[in-house]
Amino acid sequence: MRHKKPFDIFLSIVTYGAAAIAVSVLAFLVGYVVINGVPNLRLSLFSLEYTSENVSVIPALITTLQMTVLSLLIAVPLGVFTAIYLVEYASRKNKLVGIIRITTETLSGIPSIVYGLFGMLFFVTALGWGFSLIAGAFTLSIMILPLIMRTTEEALKSVPDSFREGSFGLGAGRLRTVFKIVLPSAFPGILSGVILGIGRIVGETAALIYTAGTVAQTPSALTDSARTLAVHMYALSSEGLHTDAAFATALILLAMVVGINAMASYTAKRLAKGA
Repeated sequence: MRHKKPFDIFLSIVTYGAAAIAVSVLAFLVGYVVINGVPNLRLSLFSLEYTSENVSVIPALITTLQMTVLSLLIAVPLGVFTAIYLVEYASRKNKLVGIIRITTETLSGIPSIVYGLFGMLFFVTALGWGFSLIAGAFTLSIMILPLIMRTTEEALKSVPDSFREGSFGLGAGRLRTVFKIVLPSAFPGILSGVILGIGRIVGETAALIYTAGTVAQTPSALTDSARTLAVHMYALSSEGLHTDAAFATALILLAMVVGINAMASYTAKRLAKGA
C-alpha cells in the first residue's frame, strides 16, 4: 500500500475541514431558523388578508410565486436561446461572442441594489410602470439572465460531439439536432441554472424594494405593488414590532426553497431516465 506524502495529507485535512465547516454553517443556519421559527408559527399568519395584527404571509407567498414565474418566463427563453447561439451557431473567432461573454461576467458581479436602482430609474420612472409586479419581474430577469446563460452554455458544451455527429450523419439539420438531441441531453444542467435562478429570485430584497415596492397585499394586476416573502421578512424585522413573525416567515421561506429544489431535482432525474 502506497504511503501518502505529507502534502497530500495536508490537502486532505484542508479539504475535509472546509467541507465540515460548510456543513456546520449550513446546519447552524437551518437549525437557528427552525428553532426560532417553529414556536412562532400560528394560524393567523396564514390568513388570506394582511392586517397589522395578523401580519399574514399569504399575500407575500402568492406574490413570491407570481414574481418567480414572471421572471423565469422572461429570463429563461432569452438565456437558453442566447446560450444555444453561442455554443451551436456562433464561430469561436466571432468578436460578438467575446463581447457577450464579457458582458455576462460583468453583469454577474453587479450588486443587487444597483439592479434595483436601474429598475427604479428605467422601469418604474422612465417607462412609467411605477412600483409594480412587472417592474420587479423585469429587474429580476436581468439579474438572473447571466446565471442562466452561463449554466446553459456549460450544459450544452458537456454534451459529447458524437451526439451531434450521429444526428448529422442520419440526415438531421442543425436546428433539429439542437432541439431533439442536444437540449434533452443538456436539460439537467439547464435545470440546475434555473434552480439557482429561483433561489436568487426568492431571496432577493434590495432590487424589489426599489421596483416592486412593499405593499403587503395580494396583487390583482401586473401593475400593482406587492412584496415577496423576503421583503416581507425584512419589513417585519426592520420595524421591530413583529420579530417573532419574521422568524416564522424565514422558516416558511426556507421550506419553500427546499421544496422547489426537491421538486426540480426529482423532475430532472425522471426526465434523465426517460431520455
